Amino acid sequence: MIRPALASMPMEAIRRFHSDLTAIRRDLHAHPELGFEEARTAGVVARSLELLGIETETGIGTTGVVGIIRGKRDDRGHTIGLRADMDALPMREENEFEYRSTQPGRMHGCGHDGHTTMLLGAARYLAATRNFNGVAHLIFQPGEEGFAGAKAMIDDGLFERFPCDAIYAMHNWPNLPAGMIGVNSGPMMAAADRFDITISGRGGHGAHAYQTIDPVLVAAHVITAVQSIVSRNVSPIDSAVVSVCAMEAGDLQAMSVIPREARLVGTARTFRASTQDLVERRLSEVVGSIAAAFGATATVRYRRLYPATINSVKEASFAADVAESMIGAEHVVRNMEPSMGAEDFSFMLQRVPGAYLRLGQGGAENGCFLHNPRYDFNDAVIPLGSGLFAALVERAMPLQDVAQPR
Repeated sequence: MIRPALASMPMEAIRRFHSDLTAIRRDLHAHPELGFEEARTAGVVARSLELLGIETETGIGTTGVVGIIRGKRDDRGHTIGLRADMDALPMREENEFEYRSTQPGRMHGCGHDGHTTMLLGAARYLAATRNFNGVAHLIFQPGEEGFAGAKAMIDDGLFERFPCDAIYAMHNWPNLPAGMIGVNSGPMMAAADRFDITISGRGGHGAHAYQTIDPVLVAAHVITAVQSIVSRNVSPIDSAVVSVCAMEAGDLQAMSVIPREARLVGTARTFRASTQDLVERRLSEVVGSIAAAFGATATVRYRRLYPATINSVKEASFAADVAESMIGAEHVVRNMEPSMGAEDFSFMLQRVPGAYLRLGQGGAENGCFLHNPRYDFNDAVIPLGSGLFAALVERAMPLQDVAQPR
């Protein structure tokens, strides 16, 4: 078993250039770019890697970047992938500090500026030390926020060009105190699906509603009825969410006009493929039946966007072991509660075993959770995130065989 003093070496070494990394992170925060538009960010990443003497490939899946770091030895053919997302969100920042967004309507409201910086910190350490036997592929991914950038990189030959025996990613988590690590051997994030419902009726005068087939009335019954899909179809020991999040019908200026059509948009979140199938089927059945009962017609378009993010047991346990050896078991949560949010790292985990980790950064107690207009990444946790990335490489591909405890 690796000794805590040795396991923490990457983190302690990275602390020496913590201020440099903080400057990079804040520069990225000030210049946010949306999915597949990360030209400046990718340029910062590529130049940083090249200055470190790291072999660099760009333009993968549009704006993705991969750095290849070879260890002091590579006689076993082992490879480890580390992934960070780079894109920002289409939202207005309300912070007032000097490095706030300079791009109106764009903000790093999810901490991807910090994730990118942490992987650059690991790159700097690994390039200088190369204390491992194998190859580390550092994957800087575009378009996580709804663009499936991970899939775009995979479709562009990511794992054929840069094979990985295992892959790891990390996301900051304000609900965890700063300096803690969370992981789960199994589900970490839900599958994210979108549904669009179009209800067609017969419009007319609001004073003569009996002459119409009112799609607004049908929509109201649909909104209520779909809440039963989870409560009356999904096992209580499973998890699922069905939410209708938007409705469009009629004209707010036309108080006496019943429209011909109503549209609903929503999302479904599940962990199991069988539950995902059930929700899709029941949604179509419920909507169709309710519309028919009122003499209307309805169509349901159901799109599966991101699959569930499921950690492989071996890699999740390994990552937790490495984290414990760095910061102690009391700072590692091994049974992290899954989130019903979604993450396109799931596409990578469908191809390669690996683990998605939570990096505690605190702040939720002040109302600054992810996607909040006053959110900001906690620079204090950069050395831990970078150090854990680097330690995963060194521990997974040691220069010498590690003796197992008796």
